[in-house]
Amino acid sequence: MKLYDYFRSSAAYRVRIGLKLKGLDYESVPIHLIKEGGVQLTPAYRAVNPSALVPALQDHGATITQSLAILEYLDEEHPMVPLMPRDALGRARVRSLALVIACDIHPLNNLRVLRYLVRQAGLDEDAKNAWYVHWIEEGFAALEAHLAGSGDTGRFCHGDSPTIADCCLVPQVFNAVRFKIDLAAYPTIVRIDAACAELPAFKAAHPSQQPDAE
Repeated sequence: MKLYDYFRSSAAYRVRIGLKLKGLDYESVPIHLIKEGGVQLTPAYRAVNPSALVPALQDHGATITQSLAILEYLDEEHPMVPLMPRDALGRARVRSLALVIACDIHPLNNLRVLRYLVRQAGLDEDAKNAWYVHWIEEGFAALEAHLAGSGDTGRFCHGDSPTIADCCLVPQVFNAVRFKIDLAAYPTIVRIDAACAELPAFKAAHPSQQPDAE
């Protein structure tokens, strides 16, 4: 398996967690999103992923894009250490929690959106950061309510084993910490993130442990 990756990409971080939880070996191909105008925008990488985004996973001669699609592929292809519950309602809940992050929070704070806000919309650094903080706080408030209000929440987002929801949560918390967002209002999120941080797979997937880390 080959993973086109960037150490600080939260979407790629999700996939690294899944790969590490399953104990799968893979070749990391760093795609720097900032240097030289962004390697993801080059014709060579667009030939891999026309969306010019990371991650992309190549396996068995096929290329899979979109982090959640990759995680579900890994779970189906390598069912040991499952990342989804066995029951349909449980799987729906895990997908829902993951999508709160992957669809409601992350796209609004993606690098290409932040660049547009500065380069095309003319926002200064303070206004850009205020945008970032606003959408994290709004999204985390909703996610905290989902997690704290459900008896299905255990040590992790769903029960006592990590799922795809946790693969999404940890990178988003990492981003929030980078932007110095006060997480005191989200105790369940903080607790789950701390539980994940104790596991070797999450430690190994951390941006600081990647070959292209700066």
